[in-house]
Amino acid sequence: MANERLQQVKEIVPQSRQFLTEVVSELRKVHWPTRQETVAATVVVLVVVAIVSLWLGLVDGVISFFFTRFLGVQ
Repeated sequence: MANERLQQVKEIVPQSRQFLTEVVSELRKVHWPTRQETVAATVVVLVVVAIVSLWLGLVDGVISFFFTRFLGVQ
């Protein structure tokens, strides 16, 4: 039983080393965005979030108005 456990541990080390080597290899293939690209994408996200927030707030306000005005629901 102890011998089997020792064998499992011995197998983990080379597998871990191979995994980490492959991870580093894949990370070298990644196209990392430049600072300018990251800032531009962030600005786009913030603008879209602001527009959607305003739209949802407007829709919520209109629906709330109709419910309170015509149905008397508070």
